Amino acid sequence: MTKQTLKKNLASVGEEITHDLGIKMIKDYRNENPSFVPSYQVGRNIIESIMAQPGCVAIRFYNAINELGQKTLVYVGVNENNEVIAEYVAINSIGELHKQKGIVADRIKPPPPPPTIERDSDISWGLPE
Repeated sequence: MTKQTLKKNLASVGEEITHDLGIKMIKDYRNENPSFVPSYQVGRNIIESIMAQPGCVAIRFYNAINELGQKTLVYVGVNENNEVIAEYVAINSIGELHKQKGIVADRIKPPPPPPTIERDSDISWGLPE
């Protein structure tokens, strides 16, 4: 596989699915893992900062445990070779090249646990049934 093919593949990972399939997938996961954190939110600013790193074509999310023993995510940028962007070259304020550490992000505050799911419509994103 060429670098160009790999780059295209990483950049296109993910696809839109139907609301019904998304709801079913979430319900199935919650039913099998009732004590797991149900969801996470990641803000636009950190996503854009990670993607703005030179050579970044994707974001990798790692399951992790934070300092308090809580499940969370750690997320990092990935380059076209499917490598974590650990550092990159940048220009500082006086025009000199220097190495900059890649962004490693966390600090996701999970929402409170949802009520027990008894029917598909419990996960509706506010859509009419």
